[in-house]
Amino acid sequence: MTDTRRMTLTEIEDLALRALLTAGATEANARPLAMATAATEADGVASHGLAYIPTYAEHLRCGKVDGQASPTVTHTRPGVLLADAGTGFAHAAIDAGFAQLIPLAREQGVAGLFVRESYNCGVLGIHTARLAEAGLVGLGFTNAPASIAPSGGARPVVGTNPFSLATPGEDGLLIDQSASTIAKSEVMKHAREGRPIPEGWALDADGQPTTDPEVGLKGSMAPSGGYKGVGVALLVETMAAALSGALLGKDAAPFSGTAGGPPRTGQCFLAIDPDAGAHGLFAERMGALTAAIRAQAGARLPGDGRRANRARAVAEGVEVSTATLAKIEAIFA
Repeated sequence: MTDTRRMTLTEIEDLALRALLTAGATEANARPLAMATAATEADGVASHGLAYIPTYAEHLRCGKVDGQASPTVTHTRPGVLLADAGTGFAHAAIDAGFAQLIPLAREQGVAGLFVRESYNCGVLGIHTARLAEAGLVGLGFTNAPASIAPSGGARPVVGTNPFSLATPGEDGLLIDQSASTIAKSEVMKHAREGRPIPEGWALDADGQPTTDPEVGLKGSMAPSGGYKGVGVALLVETMAAALSGALLGKDAAPFSGTAGGPPRTGQCFLAIDPDAGAHGLFAERMGALTAAIRAQAGARLPGDGRRANRARAVAEGVEVSTATLAKIEAIFA
């Protein structure tokens, strides 16, 4: 059984912040990422929380991400913003963009933010949830280094490429899913632990199913729903990379390891004022939709699990692996 230590969200944010500062990030770059790390742990997505801090530190030190970057935001059209992350953390660029995106969406009804020259943005739903908390419908897309092969092929061309939808309200939806059957980080976790993966998670170099995580990492991730998952990945690649001017997944350096330099991937966020089209009917329609789901015994809304985890984390803290904490402590050595 894995040893753990219970930590408050404030302690998690503080530890992440100190580690990132020690590894070479400025306060402006480290703070948004540390806050997102605590929020990710609260949501119960431990694979992208504190466990990722040693990787962030490694990438700060090897130059895969610029911890001194200063993102710039340009207003390119009445309802469009373009943020250049300068090969820094996506979180700082997204923060700078959201400061303008939220009021712009309220004014215009619909507004978009494109981010390029960016690094891994972590859990995408953390960002779209912020738009929902501001009373907006948030749509998010982020591309990743290639790990999914096209239908009928075996060579990766697009990444696991998540998309997210968040809607406002206490019973709002939070959909956050990748184009692959499972997040690549889970396959990497199984490889580190020497455990096999379930069939259907990854494919070998010939496009055949495998239960060996090492073989899967050298092959490709299995797309969710077959060709439909590939379609989702292509949709996200279009929104997050082609429209932002970021590198395509096939050209991006990997998020793992130290080789290849900055990945220079991208994100896209669309913020929509619910009253712009529905004129006050949005809450009624969404309420009817969620009520129809709640009326079924055992049915859950996308986002229910994260809401429950967050409430528990605020009240009780979060169990964090002591092995992860040991790796973070090594950053200070």
